Amino acid sequence: MWRAACRCYCVIRNNRYPPVELLGVLYCGETQYASYHSTKPLLLPKDTGLKLVERLRCNLFTSSGKLSRTAGFPSTKRPQIKEPPASYPGRKVSSELQKLSLEDFTEAEAQKLNKGTQKVRTAQVKVRGAKEHDMVFGVAPCLLALSQARRTPSRLFVKSSEGHPREAVQRVCEEALRHGVPIQRVSKRELDKMTGGMVHQGVCLQASPLGFLTKEKSTRPQHEGHPHPLWLVLDGVQDPMNLGSILRTAYFLGVDRVASSIRNSCPLTPVVSKASSGVMELMDVYGYSNLADVVKMKLEQGWQVVGTVGSEEAVSGASVVSCSEYRMSKPTLLLMGGEGFGLSPELRQLCDILLTVPPRRDLHPAVDSLNVSVATGILLHSILSSCRAG
Repeated sequence: MWRAACRCYCVIRNNRYPPVELLGVLYCGETQYASYHSTKPLLLPKDTGLKLVERLRCNLFTSSGKLSRTAGFPSTKRPQIKEPPASYPGRKVSSELQKLSLEDFTEAEAQKLNKGTQKVRTAQVKVRGAKEHDMVFGVAPCLLALSQARRTPSRLFVKSSEGHPREAVQRVCEEALRHGVPIQRVSKRELDKMTGGMVHQGVCLQASPLGFLTKEKSTRPQHEGHPHPLWLVLDGVQDPMNLGSILRTAYFLGVDRVASSIRNSCPLTPVVSKASSGVMELMDVYGYSNLADVVKMKLEQGWQVVGTVGSEEAVSGASVVSCSEYRMSKPTLLLMGGEGFGLSPELRQLCDILLTVPPRRDLHPAVDSLNVSVATGILLHSILSSCRAG
């Protein structure tokens, strides 16, 4: 007991350690070996790989129980942590994260913070603008892109396999050889990287981009059974899957022209081509910067402008008619609005009549409308059927 009291007195008098280390000193064992192991988590929080002799030097007491004059206590200073530099040249931060990080700053401060990354963003824009080719993927899009020759193909990538390629892939390769396009065998991982993980079916064609037609071409003869032309006009359709599905439906049902707004609309991308099963490669899609001017011009030429609305949507002005009751009797423009917002107010005011697809049941408020591609298919079939019946 007296020995423990002496230890406490000596330690408290020369105390330079935190309370946790002091507890380790008070409850350590009698021998050097025991004192080291009982106070290891306290006096040596990190095992620095010291040899046994060096560990013994760190002991507080000699074997007789007295304080050692040469005892080396571990340092209580916190290790200095090097802070990372303010910015790394190779670090990539998403645009969404950059916007969130600047929300707490004023406009002037945000502009100052943006000056450091302005050069990097400019370089990225230049790289994107320098894109001179598309990666068309899928059997049908690649086959039609090669056969229609509306693009300039440069290389066909085919998934390497030990066995004989599928018949559909073989047809694509034969078409590429017929047009003098080189074929390169690559792994499935490389094809996945080229297409961004989309379903490529083992083929990918590097070719020039395909865009909207902005100049009028010679009018093609009307198909049999179509006494009046029907144009499909898309206002702000932004989903590439919807656009591709609409193109496929319009081609199948015999629409004379598909037109789209250039602004706030999905461009003609390889995803659209895949969703259309390659129809985008053989069908002309016109793009207009101002759809209202086109609609007004057609109104002056005697065309009828037909718009679309939801079943429960309140509309003032033009009458709302069920698609099953409408009869097409003259050249017609069918206007379809984009996802979520529908037709713009400017185009809606130009419509002679508004069509709707009535539901056959009471709808839940969360599901009160159809997908734009599905609604387009129903309306096109209904209008063209009425035209043939008339």
